[in-house]
Amino acid sequence: MKRFFSLILCLLVLAGCGQVKKDPNSIVVWHWMTDRQKAFDKLALKYQEQTGIKVQFELYAPSDVYSQKVVAAAQARVLPDIFGILDKKSIMASFVQAGFVADLTEEFQKDNSVWENSIFPKALAVNRFEEGNIQKVKPGIYGVPIDVTNVQMLYNKKLLQKAGINNPPKTFNEFLEAAQALKRVGVPVLVSGWGEHWLVDCFASNYAFNIMGEEKIMATYRGEVPYTDPDWVKVLQIFAVLRDKGALAEGIVAKPNKYAEQDFALERVAFAFNGSWCVNVYHDMNPKLEYGVMLPPATDAQFPLKIWGGAGSSFMVNNTSQVKDKAVAFLKWITAKEQQVFLSEETKNLPANREALSSLPAILSEFAGAMDNTTHPKVWPINETPLVSEAFDKGIQSIIIGEKTPQDVAQEVQQVKEYGFKKAKRVTTQ
Repeated sequence: MKRFFSLILCLLVLAGCGQVKKDPNSIVVWHWMTDRQKAFDKLALKYQEQTGIKVQFELYAPSDVYSQKVVAAAQARVLPDIFGILDKKSIMASFVQAGFVADLTEEFQKDNSVWENSIFPKALAVNRFEEGNIQKVKPGIYGVPIDVTNVQMLYNKKLLQKAGINNPPKTFNEFLEAAQALKRVGVPVLVSGWGEHWLVDCFASNYAFNIMGEEKIMATYRGEVPYTDPDWVKVLQIFAVLRDKGALAEGIVAKPNKYAEQDFALERVAFAFNGSWCVNVYHDMNPKLEYGVMLPPATDAQFPLKIWGGAGSSFMVNNTSQVKDKAVAFLKWITAKEQQVFLSEETKNLPANREALSSLPAILSEFAGAMDNTTHPKVWPINETPLVSEAFDKGIQSIIIGEKTPQDVAQEVQQVKEYGFKKAKRVTTQ
């Protein structure tokens, strides 16, 4: 009860703030990116000097605190002029349908779509609702990506040389051979933050695309293909093979990604599975680290391996903002080439503007080179339910520690899937 009254009090305070008349020459931006505040502040000062418009970046972190604040502000109808939504596309759809997010399609398509054409298409796709989308949102673009990202593998050049490996492995079998060479010289092989389910899911997704292709994955999510299918068992066996070959760092299933990043940055392990944001992280931890980027090594299956990627961070314009046009103008400015180059140099993230790629440092260029090979759950026609995804990811963790076999996990995940269908059927018939 105490919590309830505290929440109501907070909402009333926010609502009261919303009654204050807004300065027509100021824009408020809420964000969660702790590593970019200084860069944002520099850009805000530059924009004010050029236009007379004051831009105030307000940081709220960590991300879960930020998300709670956005939800509370939406309920109280006091969202800032510009904000981001850190959640599934279905949540973004609910904000759009509630009238909190502006449709920016016409703005992107002005002047022969100059703005739209400057942005990576796969970054825009994360913020776009297509015709006939299952969320029933009016087709259009509802967000502005300020950077892009993808998740690949990193390799330590010195540690590979120590093991006599001249080139990073391209195939799964070559990776296993490299793992044995590294073990012979006492170097741990692969680390990742697999204590976090999303990173486990991401790695498994790479090989699901490789082994069975997108069509069969989506058919599984729709319930047309069971998780006991031999192809899904093959995906799960990837983790059993990595375990049996000693290719996984000790304690990987309990390791948060920030600790996995420390392991790689401090040269305790030869390979890491991480996203392009790691360039900034590794630089802060070890500026002298010599490493490269590679795609996860594919099996000899018939389908191409796909990696997760697309928009890293995106901003939405509050559809009820008193300065909506000025907010849109600012987002056009911050995603222009000059500002994108500055942000990339300052924060070591991939720019959303393709024209800014020519100014990237080599390591970021390696990440950027794989953008055409990316996919993302936010652009898939259907996603698996959270309960099934959780069972799948926990099952992989149990395989890695030797508690269960791939076949055991496949059966258990399918049972969760079938239970979900039966439960949904009971609800619809009541």
